[in-house]
Amino acid sequence: MEQWEYLTTIIRADAGKKDVQEQIKRRWPNLKRVPRYAPEAMTRQLDDLGAQGWELVSMEPVRRVGRKGDILFGDSGWSNVYFCVFKRRKPAISP
Repeated sequence: MEQWEYLTTIIRADAGKKDVQEQIKRRWPNLKRVPRYAPEAMTRQLDDLGAQGWELVSMEPVRRVGRKGDILFGDSGWSNVYFCVFKRRKPAISP
């Protein structure tokens, strides 16, 4: 029977760093301007997790992450912070 393991994490879209801007411009050379909170800023983290075998199964915008790690969800307001759930197959255990 297939078994899965899960990873939950917060990913921020923030293209404010020079290396992130450069990575976005390499991947999308026709993009004239990269907005500070462009979703493309998350691709490096998403690609890294994908390379480790993680598949994104859910991504939800978050209004705020508290100091204790609690998450405020909501329908209104802008956000560049996302609560993500990933899964990957657990390795088969040999008998």
